[in-house]
Amino acid sequence: MPLAKEKPMPDRLDSVPKLTVSELTSIIKTTLEDSFYNLTVEGEISGFKPASTGHWYFSLKDNGSVIGCAMWRSNIHRVGFIPKDGQRVVVKGSLSVYEPRGTYSLICTSMNPFGEGDILAMLEERKRHYAGLGYFDASRKKPLPKHPERIAVITSPTGAALQDILQITGRRNPSMDIIILPATVQGPGAAASIAARIKEVNDFLLAPVMIVGRGGGSIEDLLPFSEDCVIEAIHESDIPVISAVGHEIDWALSDYVADLRAPTPSAAAELVCENAFDQKEIVEKIRRSLTDSMSSRISAVRLRVAAFSPASTCKQLEGRLAHNRMRLDYGMSSLKIGISNLVSARKSRLEMLTHKMQALSPLAVLERGYSIVTNTDGKVLKSCESVGVGEKIDIRLTNGHVGAIVENTTKEK
Repeated sequence: MPLAKEKPMPDRLDSVPKLTVSELTSIIKTTLEDSFYNLTVEGEISGFKPASTGHWYFSLKDNGSVIGCAMWRSNIHRVGFIPKDGQRVVVKGSLSVYEPRGTYSLICTSMNPFGEGDILAMLEERKRHYAGLGYFDASRKKPLPKHPERIAVITSPTGAALQDILQITGRRNPSMDIIILPATVQGPGAAASIAARIKEVNDFLLAPVMIVGRGGGSIEDLLPFSEDCVIEAIHESDIPVISAVGHEIDWALSDYVADLRAPTPSAAAELVCENAFDQKEIVEKIRRSLTDSMSSRISAVRLRVAAFSPASTCKQLEGRLAHNRMRLDYGMSSLKIGISNLVSARKSRLEMLTHKMQALSPLAVLERGYSIVTNTDGKVLKSCESVGVGEKIDIRLTNGHVGAIVENTTKEK
């Protein structure tokens, strides 16, 4: 009997939608990233590698698992330390899936050493408390004295912060007195030590301004400057307080309650000495200005004195004499020309008058053929009635006289 053909079994997978690898990875990415965000994860740093782009790549591990992590450069500036392999940290971030490889990693937005989160939360709570009391109000800040001759420094006597302050004050204002009040700045009893020193400066009026601070350290190292007793001591101080705790990225509650916050102890020294240094600059400028002015006046006086020396006087007299000689020569020349012109003008006028006189002279009339007749008395005869027949008359000609006797007279009509 022939065997019956077996009926093929239906494939159960035929009823399940098929996915590509990319589609599956995309679903996983969406599911994970939407579900696991804003996470807080504790672990040990491993394989820390800062990239040339500025990003950080590392892993977080514990006894059972490892997860890859990354922190972008835009968030790194908020981290106050450089992590090291083996260091326990607490990070915040969200899961991210890298689809080409189907791997996931934790993208971190913040990082703190293990245990620091609790400290920061405590500090934030304390900060809100004192802010509510008005301890940080700008209206209660006291101004720094303009030209302090003395400052008090409360810090560790063996720390680098003190050396930085002494170096800068010595360079900028060597005459300033520095009163060092040694204090414990780290560990048990540090806060009480700092507060006692602040009170001591006020009780004995040791200086018109004080610097309270230390060098950099971890958040635990800086805790004494955020303790209640230190905050209260700064708040109650009648003397202005400059808080200079750690480096620029560090902070303590003393920074908020103090009259002025300096990013570093060195910066605090610069601020205290700023006015004195500026005053010295002003004095130096005035000194240079007076020196230049006096030098100019002395040079002017020397020139005036040199002008009265024998050689200079002789030279001046010779110059004046030469000038007067030139004026005399010019005057003589002008005088000669003036006299010559005057003589010529007078001569011309004389000649003109001479011509006029000659034209009016009786002799000129005689030269034209006329004559002048006079009687024996010398009276000029102008008419025939003026002479009688038989009288003698004199006839004046151009070159002599002619005597005559009148024989008759005839009157013309």
